[in-house]
Amino acid sequence: MANLYVQALHMHPVKSLAGTAPGEAVVEPWGLSGDRRWALVDAGGTVITQRQQPRLALASARPAGGGAVAVSAPGMAELVVEVPVHGRLEPVLLFGKKVPTVAAAGAAADWFGAYLGVPARLVHLDDPAVRRPVDPHYALPGETVSLADGYPLLATTLASLEALNALIAQGDHPQEGPLPMDRFRPSVVVGGGEPWAEDAWERLAIGDAVFRGVRECGRCIVTTTDQRTARRGKEPLATLARHRRIGTSLAFGRQLVPVRPGTVRVGDEVRVLG
Repeated sequence: MANLYVQALHMHPVKSLAGTAPGEAVVEPWGLSGDRRWALVDAGGTVITQRQQPRLALASARPAGGGAVAVSAPGMAELVVEVPVHGRLEPVLLFGKKVPTVAAAGAAADWFGAYLGVPARLVHLDDPAVRRPVDPHYALPGETVSLADGYPLLATTLASLEALNALIAQGDHPQEGPLPMDRFRPSVVVGGGEPWAEDAWERLAIGDAVFRGVRECGRCIVTTTDQRTARRGKEPLATLARHRRIGTSLAFGRQLVPVRPGTVRVGDEVRVLG
């Protein structure tokens, strides 16, 4: 397994917005430092993602120091949003479960409302160490996650993407391929190895961090959204449904939970420990 390496890292400060591709990142118990600590919610307090608003793909967020984020989008001036301090905790709904968050200043709501054309407030996860536990079916006691869909990190592999694109080329919608990796919004992209080998990863080390591979990543409609145009198609879900159904999941990638925090870097060896 010595041929496995980190090809890219991706960090998304605001859930469902485009993010950044740093050369290195600190792994915290709940994910990459600064990853998915912010999210948008609708007027009823439910988290908004690209599932409901594919145009979020065209907006982006980058770290602006001290936990702040700078957001930008077509036709919008960049806005820097500071971490709210001394704000009141308010529960928001994320996949049907309440997560305590703190609302950002009203300027962020004005900005996103103008961009999306619907009410949308920005909220911040103030204390990821305690606010949101990982799914108890797969978690060890005390494991938590940011505002990511369910697990602290997602690893995908270039070999599996190449295999998937070959299947798409042979399928009913070949004109939609080949797909880029950004459709899958991973934290860590791994180069080398064989297609679908990540299905068996139970424990791996990257840099000085160690992770549990807890389960496959079941994919949703967001993967059908072109991250550069916000247009939707049929792929990769059509091909995953035919070739990559694991239980109830249309699987691509491996969900990871850190067991030893550390720092990971592009080019690091990825060591499969079990």
